[in-house]
Amino acid sequence: MKVNKQAQVKGKSQKWKDVRSKRCRPSIKSSDLNSSPVMVRVVKEHQVSAKKKPSVKRLKNKAKTVSDHNKSKPSESGVRKTNPETNGSSMFTLDEEGEDLQQLKEYSQIIQRNGLQTTGETWDVKFGRLEGEALHHCAQRDDRQNHAVLVMQQDQTLCFRGKCFLTCLYGRVEVMGFTIEEGQKSYPVYSPASHCPLTIRALETSHFHRNDRTEASQILQKYLPPASRKKLLKKITLASSVILLEPMETPLTRFLSSFTHLSELFSPPANELMSAVLDTPLNGLGVIPLTSTVEGLKMSQSYRDALNTAVSACRGDMDGSAVILVCGIKNVGKSTFIRVLINTLLNHTSSVDYLEGDLGQTEFTPAGCLSMLTVREPLLGPPFSHQNTPEHMIYYGDVSCEADMDRYLESLKSLWRRRPKSRETPFIINTMGWVKGFGLQLLVDLIRVLPVSHVIQLSHGSTTQCPALTPEFLRTAHGCQTHPPAQTAMDECTESHGPPKSYSHLDVQAEFRGVARQGTAKYQRSNEQRELSLLAYLSQLQSPEPGPVRPLHSLTPYQVPHAAVALGVIHCEVVPSHMFYAVNASLVALCCLTEKVTSKGGPVLLPQAPVCPCVGFGVLRGVDMARGLYFLLTPVDPSVLRKVNCLLLGAISLPSCIFTTQPDLEGETPYVTTDYSFDLTGAGKLRVFKGLARPSHAGTQ
Repeated sequence: MKVNKQAQVKGKSQKWKDVRSKRCRPSIKSSDLNSSPVMVRVVKEHQVSAKKKPSVKRLKNKAKTVSDHNKSKPSESGVRKTNPETNGSSMFTLDEEGEDLQQLKEYSQIIQRNGLQTTGETWDVKFGRLEGEALHHCAQRDDRQNHAVLVMQQDQTLCFRGKCFLTCLYGRVEVMGFTIEEGQKSYPVYSPASHCPLTIRALETSHFHRNDRTEASQILQKYLPPASRKKLLKKITLASSVILLEPMETPLTRFLSSFTHLSELFSPPANELMSAVLDTPLNGLGVIPLTSTVEGLKMSQSYRDALNTAVSACRGDMDGSAVILVCGIKNVGKSTFIRVLINTLLNHTSSVDYLEGDLGQTEFTPAGCLSMLTVREPLLGPPFSHQNTPEHMIYYGDVSCEADMDRYLESLKSLWRRRPKSRETPFIINTMGWVKGFGLQLLVDLIRVLPVSHVIQLSHGSTTQCPALTPEFLRTAHGCQTHPPAQTAMDECTESHGPPKSYSHLDVQAEFRGVARQGTAKYQRSNEQRELSLLAYLSQLQSPEPGPVRPLHSLTPYQVPHAAVALGVIHCEVVPSHMFYAVNASLVALCCLTEKVTSKGGPVLLPQAPVCPCVGFGVLRGVDMARGLYFLLTPVDPSVLRKVNCLLLGAISLPSCIFTTQPDLEGETPYVTTDYSFDLTGAGKLRVFKGLARPSHAGTQ
C-alpha cells in the first residue's frame, strides 16, 4: 500500500494542522466474499437454530423526546446543499427529491410539534455493541451496487472480522484511534483472525444547526433505493453517524486468498465462531459482526492516560519535536499501542515519523529490517495490510540481534543521522520485546543515544518483568556501549540534536485477555505473522488490475550480471564455493554500497556484513553460471534498481507456500525436494555469535 502525501491546509500551524482530506475512488465491482466450507456449515447451523428460538428480543422502552434546543430550523428553501466535493459526489437539488423526502418533511414537522413519536415500526435506540436484530434495523444493503449503509448512534460500536472500504457519509466514527468524518475519502480496514478484531465506534457530533433527515435523505439517494432509504431515515437523529461499507478486492487480498492455508484469514477464528452474527446485510460484503462476548481492543486507564499525555506533548510547544520510545516485554501490545498512538496523532498532524527497532515484528517491512519512514495514512489493520517502502532502511537479516548487537546499534544510529535536524514532526520509536540481560542494556543504550523525550513502558500484572526505565534508573545502569554517567557512543548525534537531560516515563498496564502469551490460534503465531508480511510485500508483483493471480514462476525476471553486484550472506558463514547454492531460490535484500563494485571477471563476494541502505527485496529465482547472470524478481522500480550494487542474503526465508503452491506445472516442482536429511553433518546453518558473552559472565544479570 503506497502512502500519498496529504495536501496541507491553509491557515493552520505548520507543526500541528488539521489534515482532513478527500479522495475520489472508482466504484468497486467485486463479487461477494467467498464463503469457506467452515463458514457455510456454521451459517446453516445458525439458520436452523434461529428458526427454533429467537436469540434477541426487541426493547420495549420508548425513545426519549427530542429537546427544544436540539430541534433544527429548516432553511428558506427547505434544503441545505451538500459540498460538491464530498466523496466525489455532486450536489443534490430539489428536483432530485422523491416522494420519500416529502413524507419525511411531514414526519419532521410532527417531531417539532409533539416530540418524537414511536410507532410499531420504530426501533428503539440501543447503545453499546451492534449485534443481532439491531443490525437488521440499522443496516441496509443495495445488492445492485453491492454495498451496505449502516446507521450508528453515538457511542454505538460494531466489532467485526473481515475487510472492507469504509466511508463516513454523515457524522463521524473512530477506528483504532483515527477519526473518520463525512467528506473524507474511503479508508481500507482490515480485521483478520491474526489480530484483535477491529471496532468502529460512532462519535459525538456537534451539528445541531443542520436539518438531519433532510441532509441524510440527500446523501442516501446515491446509495440506497427508496424503500431502504425510508427504513434508515427513521433511525437518523442529530447524534447519528452513517457509514458506507463496500467490499474490498485488491492485489494484496487476491494474492493472499490464492493460498489455501490462508482462505480463512478474514473469517472468525474457531473460538469466535459461536459469537459471529452470520445473517446480517453486512455479511456478503466481507464483514462478519461479532457479539459482545468477543472483546475488541481493550484499553486500561493507564493506556488512555499515556495516549493523552503523548498527544498533549506533541501538541505542546516543546523545544523541538517529541521523541517517544515504546518498550515492553513480548506480546504485551506494543505494536497495537503504537498504531493507536500514530492514528490519534494523525487526527491533528499531517505526518508522524517512525523508527523501527523490532527486527522480529516489523510494522511496514518484511522482518529483519531496521527502517525510518514518515507515516501519512492511518494504520487500520495489522502490519501486512500496510507494507510500504521506507525512506531509509537497513537490512539486518535476522529476527533477533543477539548474534551481532554492535551492528544493530550502528544501524539504528545510521538511520537517526538521516533525519533532518530542523524537523518538528512527532517521532515514534518501536523496540524489541527483549528486555532482560543484553536486551535491557540495548534499551539503555537507545535511550541515551537518541534524544528521547518520553519513554512509554508497557507491562502487565503485579510482577516485575523489566526494571522501570526511569531517568533515575539510567543514572546507574550500564548499556552495551554506554555507561554511567550518560556518555553516548555517538557524540555527533547527541550534539547536533541536543538530547534532553531528562525525560518523562509513563507506565502502561496492559489488561487485555491473553496478555504476555503468544496466540495459539491459526495465523496468530509470530512466525505466521512474519510470513503474512512477506507475502504482502510479494503481492506488489501482481497487476493492479482485477484478474487471476499470477504465480511467481510465470513472471519475467530481471537479468543481473554477476560482475554488476556484490553478493553477501550476513546471518551465517558460507564457504565461497557454496555461495550460489545458498542464494538460489531465496529472498535477497537489494542494497546500495557506497564504494564501487569491481570484478576481476567473476562474482564479487563480500567478506563481512555491511551497514548500507536497502531499497527493497527480490526473489533470486535462478543463477546462470554459463552466462554469469542472476535472475531476479522484484517490485522495486527500475529507476531505483539502477542504484543497487549489492545483494544480501539473511535468515529471512521465503514462505514454503511460495514453492509448494505453483499451479500449471508439469513434472517435479522446482526448488522442492524431499530427499534431504538434517542429520547429516553440515546440513544446517552454522551460526556465528560475534562478541556475545553470557550475562552471568559479564555480571549484568
